[in-house]
Amino acid sequence: MQRAIRALELAEIHYAVIGDQAIAHWVASVDESATRNTPDVDILLHRTDLDRAATAFARTDLVRLSAERDDLFGEPGAKSRDAVRIAFCGEKSRQQDLAPAPDVLETVQARGFWVLNLAALVGLGLASFRLEDRVNLRDLLDVGLIDASWKARYPDELAARLQELIDTPDG
Repeated sequence: MQRAIRALELAEIHYAVIGDQAIAHWVASVDESATRNTPDVDILLHRTDLDRAATAFARTDLVRLSAERDDLFGEPGAKSRDAVRIAFCGEKSRQQDLAPAPDVLETVQARGFWVLNLAALVGLGLASFRLEDRVNLRDLLDVGLIDASWKARYPDELAARLQELIDTPDG
């Protein structure tokens, strides 16, 4: 993650760390012992910055891992699970997502990197709602960063998903 972030910052490309690393940042802000250790690296960019990002990554030996996908970067020969995954502002990562990703400008400075602000990160997780997202959102609920009052921040479909998590603490 640090190598990818350094490359983006040297190239003066706006980005936001999202996904597991962003969740770990927010959870650690309340209870560092409650964080999950994960190698996953997900970064949000504007699609118009992708080519510049690819050039910046290449300077640090992070290359596109697939000719079919423009969103995975890693060391040559790396597996996709070891990749830096790129999501794009204003786009859905998967067709079934309920909302597109937010803008990279919805960030706060973390420990040496830009991370998506908590409200935007929660919205992104509620929109996608994969098992991984539900686990991450559960972690935010468990440390008290979000609660039922947050439902008012989101459209009805996303608020219903948050309520589902609140109603099923063990599910």
